[in-house]
Amino acid sequence: MVDFLICGTQKGGTSALTAYLTAHPHVCMANNKEVHFFDNDPLFTAPPNYDIFHAAFNPGPSHRLFGEATPVYMWWHAAPQRIWAYNPNMRLIVLLRNPTERAYSHWTMEHARHADTATFGNAIRNEERRCRSALPLQHRLYSYISRGFYLEQLRRLWTFFPRRRTLALKSEDLRHAPGATLDQVCDFLAIDRLADVVPQTVHASSYGAPMDAADRDFLRDKYEYDVRALERELAWDCSDWLI
Repeated sequence: MVDFLICGTQKGGTSALTAYLTAHPHVCMANNKEVHFFDNDPLFTAPPNYDIFHAAFNPGPSHRLFGEATPVYMWWHAAPQRIWAYNPNMRLIVLLRNPTERAYSHWTMEHARHADTATFGNAIRNEERRCRSALPLQHRLYSYISRGFYLEQLRRLWTFFPRRRTLALKSEDLRHAPGATLDQVCDFLAIDRLADVVPQTVHASSYGAPMDAADRDFLRDKYEYDVRALERELAWDCSDWLI
């Protein structure tokens, strides 16, 4: 039985957190990041074969806890119920990044892959129309804005799991204060804290060009209400996300 998931958010530092936990002597992370089991809809047209999920792990003698990181799980509508059906005691870790920066990082990745040729400004202003092609499902590629509405996603998780089984962290805290943030993660997972944490940057890349000021203002207006609501819900200060 897999014990915990790093289930959000894309471009939020999940690769770095996976690298840190992979180094823990008592944690067995999946062989490859992003197993994509619970968002793989064809696997759930019949009772799912969990052997497929378990085949992603190769435990050693010291491992006591199993975990994997697929950040789309928090956003994919059907995933929380599927996770709950598999393990109602699952522990869920979500890293939440400034949603404006997250959206630009997401687009930069897809643009560099030549998966999206639209400019960032056009992509975010036409997201609703572009994403209709995936209905009734969500659009995995063009969802630059929608993935940043975190409170809706958290509430979907909380529908199935008590809040004590979810740990929400700021991506910025993991980047700037990894030791203290990892202490929270280890305490949440009830494992020994990591000693001598060496800061890691995994899969980070430069944007090439800064975000256009008009695009930043557009996204700030889109996200302000949700960010304020998230602050109240989590007792966080996210004022730096609205600059």
